[in-house]
Amino acid sequence: MSYAPRLKGKYKNEIIPALKERFQYKSIMQVPKLTKICLNQGIGDAVSDKKIVDACLNEMTTITGQKAVSTLSKKDISNFKVRKGVPIGVRVTLRDENMYEFLDRLISVALPRIRDFRGINNKGFDGRGNYTLGITEHIIFPEIDIDKVSKIRGMDITFVTTATTDNEAMELLKEFGLPFKTNAN
Repeated sequence: MSYAPRLKGKYKNEIIPALKERFQYKSIMQVPKLTKICLNQGIGDAVSDKKIVDACLNEMTTITGQKAVSTLSKKDISNFKVRKGVPIGVRVTLRDENMYEFLDRLISVALPRIRDFRGINNKGFDGRGNYTLGITEHIIFPEIDIDKVSKIRGMDITFVTTATTDNEAMELLKEFGLPFKTNAN
C-alpha cells in the first residue's frame, strides 16, 4: 500500500461531506479544495551580500522539503540600490503530497511554537477564496537549526483554493485545522 498524507485522507473522508452539507452543494465537485500553497520570503539585505540568498534558499528548501528558487528584481530602483535581474527573494510552490505534508506540519508543529499565539488573523482573504498568512519568524519550523541562523526573517504563506467566496475558503481552512482567531479574542 502506498503512503498518503493524513490531511489528504481527512479531506476526502471528513471535509468534503461536511462542506457539502453546510453549503448545500449538489455535487462533491462543487466543494472547494486546496490547490497549492505558495511560500515567499523577501530578502532586503540580499543586495549587499549574495551569500544571504544562498542561506535563505537552503532554509526554505529545508522547511518545505522541495527545492526553492530565487526571485529576481524586475526593474532598477536606485533608492534601494537594486539592479534589474538581481536576486531579492526566495519562493516555493507546493502542490499535492508536499502541500498536505507542509500544511500538517504548519498546523500541528509550527503555529503552536509562535510566541503569545492566539490564533491566526481572519482578515487575510483576498475576495476570491485565497488566504495569505504572514509569519514574522521562520525559526518556528522545527527543521531550522537556530544556532546556524544568521538573521531571523519572516515569510508569507498563501493558500490558493478553488472556493469562489472568502466564507467558503475560511470554512475549508477551518476544517483542515487552521486556528483562526475568534471574535472574543
